[in-house]
Parts: sequence; C-alpha cells; structure tokens
Amino acid sequence: MSTRYPFTAVVGMDDLRLALLLNAVSPAVGGVLVRGEKGTAKSTAVRALADLLPEVTVVAGCRFSCDPAAPDPECPDGPHESGPGTARAARMVELPVGASEDRLVGALDIERALGEGVKSFEPGLLADAHRGILYVDEVNLLHDHLIDLLLDAAAMGSSYVEREGVSVRHAARFLLVGTMNPEEGELRPQLLDRFGLTVEVAASREPEQRVEVVRRRLAYDDDPAGFAARWAEDEGALRQRIVAARELLPSVVLGDAVLLQIAATCAAFEVDGMRADIVMARTATALAAWAGRTEVTSEDVRQAALLALPHRRRRNPFDAPGLDQDKLDETLEQFKDEQSRDERSKDGDDDPDPGPGGPDGGGGGGVPPQGDSPENPAESRESPQSPESSDASGTSSTPDSSDSSDAVEPPASPSPSGPGERAAVKAAEPFRTKMLSVPGLGEGAAGRRSRARTDHGRTTGSRRPQGALTKLHLAATVQAAAPHQRARGRSGRGLVVRRDDLRQATREGREGNLVLFVVDASGSMAARQRMSAVKGAVLSLLLDAYQRRDKVGLITFRGKEAELALPPTSSVDAAAARLETLPTGGRTPLAAGLLKAHDVLRVERLRDPSRRPLLVVVTDGRATGGPEPVALGARAARLHAGEGTASVVVDCESGMVRLGLAGELARELGGTAVTLDELRADSIAGLVKDATATSRRAA
Repeated sequence: MSTRYPFTAVVGMDDLRLALLLNAVSPAVGGVLVRGEKGTAKSTAVRALADLLPEVTVVAGCRFSCDPAAPDPECPDGPHESGPGTARAARMVELPVGASEDRLVGALDIERALGEGVKSFEPGLLADAHRGILYVDEVNLLHDHLIDLLLDAAAMGSSYVEREGVSVRHAARFLLVGTMNPEEGELRPQLLDRFGLTVEVAASREPEQRVEVVRRRLAYDDDPAGFAARWAEDEGALRQRIVAARELLPSVVLGDAVLLQIAATCAAFEVDGMRADIVMARTATALAAWAGRTEVTSEDVRQAALLALPHRRRRNPFDAPGLDQDKLDETLEQFKDEQSRDERSKDGDDDPDPGPGGPDGGGGGGVPPQGDSPENPAESRESPQSPESSDASGTSSTPDSSDSSDAVEPPASPSPSGPGERAAVKAAEPFRTKMLSVPGLGEGAAGRRSRARTDHGRTTGSRRPQGALTKLHLAATVQAAAPHQRARGRSGRGLVVRRDDLRQATREGREGNLVLFVVDASGSMAARQRMSAVKGAVLSLLLDAYQRRDKVGLITFRGKEAELALPPTSSVDAAAARLETLPTGGRTPLAAGLLKAHDVLRVERLRDPSRRPLLVVVTDGRATGGPEPVALGARAARLHAGEGTASVVVDCESGMVRLGLAGELARELGGTAVTLDELRADSIAGLVKDATATSRRAA
C-alpha cells in the first residue's frame, strides 16, 4: 500500500481542512464539497483524511461492515451472532466517474436467481464505503443515473438492488466527499444540497507560500515513507484530538438562543427547505466540540453559516456563490441583541455583564474563525499546539467570499481597441425556451434533451447481452428458454435457463448534446439594442443547456478571423461570462467562423463520437473581407450540411431593405432561419423541430 501524503503537511487550505475535520468529528454533518481550480491539492487533502479517522469495529467476516453492537437485521450476510467483533481502519472508497451501476450498488447473478432461486450478490462500492468515506473526484462529471443512486443511498442510509422481483438491501451510511472544478460544469441542485458543507479553494499568490508547497511535495516524492515519518507526531496528535472531540460531542449544549440565530440566518438568506438549518446546527455543535467546549457560541454559528450556506443560496448557474458577510453579521447581532433583551426583561436587570459564561461563551474560545474577508483573514484563535495550525499558509480556501465566481471570473469589459469597434453591452433578460433537440435516435451521454438509447428509460425491445447482463428482459428470456425445456430434461417447477437464453432489455431515454454557438460580432452587429437581444437569447439557451445537461461551446468572428471563445464544456456559467464581455466591430469573416466551427466539431467527434451536435449561427448573413466572401461562406456552410449537422440560423438583419443573406446561409447549412424579431416569441429552441423537418426533407 502506498504512503499517503500527511494531512498535517498540507500547506494552507484552513477552511478545507477544518470542514474535513468537522466531518471526522461528526459524520452527521453530511460531507464536504470542495470546489476549486485545478492543481490545488483538493484530492490530496481528502485522501489524507482517511488516515486520521478512528478505527471501526465490524462483525468478523461481514462484507457489509456491520457494527457488532447493533448489526443490521437485514444484512445479506446475516443474521449475525453477538460477539466482540474485529477492529479495522476506516475505509476511503473512491467512486470513478466512469463507474457502472453494478460497480456502485453491487450486482445480482440473474442466471442463478432464475435457474436456482439463489440470491448470489456481489457487493459494490456503497457497501465498501459503509461507516467510512465515499470520495468522488470530479463529482460534477458523474453520470445522472449514478447521481440518482447516490441520492437514494444518502437519503435513506441504505442501498437497494432489485432485478425482476429479486431484491437485496444493505446499510450504506457514509461520509460523502466530492471535489470538482466548476469550469467543467455544475452539479445538479439535488446532489449539491446533499453535501453538508462546501469550500472554495484557490492557489496562493504569495511566492513564499508557493515555494513551501513545492518544497514539501518534492520531499514527499523523493521519500514518501521518510516524509510521512517526519509528520507522524503531528498526525498522531491530530488523531487524538478528533477522538477527544467525538467523546465530547454528546455533551455539547445547543441553546435556544443559538437555534434562533441559526433559523434567522437561514431565513435571511432565503435557503430552500430545512436541511440548511439542521446542517448548521450540527456543524456549530461539532465546532464547539472541536474547540473543547460544551456550549455553542455565536462565532460557531457564524463559522457554520460560512461553510453550510454558500452552495444553498444559488438560484441559477449564473449566480456567484458565497455569502454577504455584512448581512450575516447584522443578522447574528440582531438576534443576539433580542435574546439579551429578553434575558434582561426576565431577570429585571437592565445592564447585565454576560462575561465569559454568557451566551457567546466569551468570543469563541478556540474556534478558528472564518476571517473577515479572503484577502485579510482574521487571526486564528486555535490552540498553538494544534497540529494543523502550524502549517504554512499556501493555498487559500474561501467559501464565504461574496465576490468569488463558480467557474470563470468575468474579466472587465474590454474597451474598443480599433477603429469601428464598440465596447461590450449587457445581455437582455433571459427567457424560457422551448425544447431543443437533434433529430434521430442517438447513443450519447445521459441527459434530458434528444431521444437516445440509454441504460435507463422506457423499454423498447430486447437483444442478446454483450458482456455482463445488467437489465434483464424477463419476457424475452422466458420466450427464448421455453422451447428447450423438454430437451433440457426439465422435471420440476423451475425454468431451466442457460446463458444463451438471457436477453438484455433495450431502453430509450434522453441524451445531452453539444450546442455550439457561432456568434457574429462584426460591425454590422454593433447596434446596442440588437446585440443585447442576441446575448439575451443565447443566455436563455445556455440556461436551458444547464438544465438539460448539455455541453456548450462559443465561437465569435469579427475583424479578420474567428476565435474559439470557449471550447466545448459543461460549464454554462463560463460561457455566460465570455458572452457578457464580447465586444463588437470590424469586418465580417463569416467563412472563418463556420470553418472554425467545423474544426471544433471534427475534434469533438473524435473525443466524444456519441454526443451529437447542434450548430446555432447568430448573424445577419453579411460577409466581408477577402475575395468572394459570400461564396466562401456558402462553401463553408456546405461542409456542415454534408456531415448532417443539425443547425439553425438566427437572422439579425434589420432595416427597411433586407438582403435575405441569412436565409440563403440557412439553406446552404440545411437548417432553418429565424429573424431576430421572432426570437422572443418562439425562441431559438422552438425552431429546431422545423430544422429537423427540413433536414429530413433534404435527405
């Protein structure tokens, strides 16, 4: 087994380490979601936590890690006899992004179940993670059907595997930890809410701190065992502190005044549901135990809010995460004052001196505060003997920054840099779009848009299994086995089933697509009202793409060339940021934009051949610059038509005299054209059905 990087050797990332430690103290907090840019040691810190967790006692020989003090009565390996059990280290199980459903929840041997009536079950990762950590790296890239299974297990504390009337259930309570780079896309709101805490991490910009990161990493790579030995004493001290905090946790008092502050804070930030209140209460209690106190303070509540609320207050993917700290402080102070007035009225004392034993416990007494701002964090009040407080501060984690962005921080709008150029304009208000889909039946990644053959959905037929059987088509299997029962010597009531009889169910669901926007940013598009409406329409489709789990890309063309402003990605907020700062002006290299789109789609077909594209061209159809620019644009359009790419052209031409060039371009593309005035009435998305009909007629 390889030596893990020590937790106490991680440089900086105070908020991330604190969030992980609080979950180690109280797993009921609900896990941690770590959001941040690539290369910030997110995975390193999470993997290092496993070595700090106390050992767990399990029933000897149980594959499902039952607790001998309270074994699961429905355990597939049970029933268990009472006994002392055996101690082992807590597990950290990693869920790969590309894992199958059977690997996650386990698999039943359908052939034995049908032929012999035996429940032969092979446990999956959820069983392995019971009473430990389930870690998902790049959790935002996890397939929807796996997310659904995680949601069910996290909500019920158990996992169910059901196949054609044969079912197995086992306990699955685990600490869910996920890491993600927001530039690659956002999480579904349901899974996002399942994470108790969230932190944002970013690499330090201080040279001295970055040097310390590199120095420690090189030392670890040269001699992992020796490096870990140098930190063994700090690791042991931190492990003992976790055990002590766990023992103290049941004695921590959560007073009514603190509960009122928690409820008022959640109400002030308009978070949905009651899970935020519960998570904040558990986090504040864990903070008090971690600090060695038996009473929760206002500072604990503040810290809990900064860790538990930022990811719960977002309403759409374009909202920046974080909390308004001034508003948070005002809310806490307001209800703190109200509680003090109530106490004074009860005691008949108009000027009490709460002192160290008051409702706030004298200011936190050992709780490392979040800090006043990411740029100027407050001094940590943690004990100087605390192992993690001795680390150099290299990588910062700032879950409470109200100015942080999910994925890409939009740069300042560029000022005009050449003759005829105009600065960027704001987008019009986005609106709801109709269904956008690609014709035919695809086989792409699971999503919510176009028809596709998927592992989930309505059953449409059957086929012979290719590899392991995952979805049995019972009627087709019985029909295949029935004619051979006499020849196979059937004598009892059971059906004699062989491997050749098994049939896999084929199902139809929905897939996600690649929506590639090609936006004309030339001088002819520079009218502010027109460009604002165009941006509003594109933003509407970006929001729709987020909800339907699509990938998006953005190409702009102006001046002399086309630019890939955003390579295909699942991060729609990154696309929105690029679009918001898009300036206009210059000539109209239409052919360059279409050729750039052709190159991007060619590469994407190699990377992800099953994901089908939709091309959305936003232009007035004019083309300038170079010899025969209109003819060049038409030839470039025919390249897309020849490959069968579904397309729609948004005609942005205005004025009394219309040339109809966008309509000609749509015909060359084999798609449909719509004027800019029609966008809000029907939306771009609503025209795709017309585009597909046109494609069929052309074929």
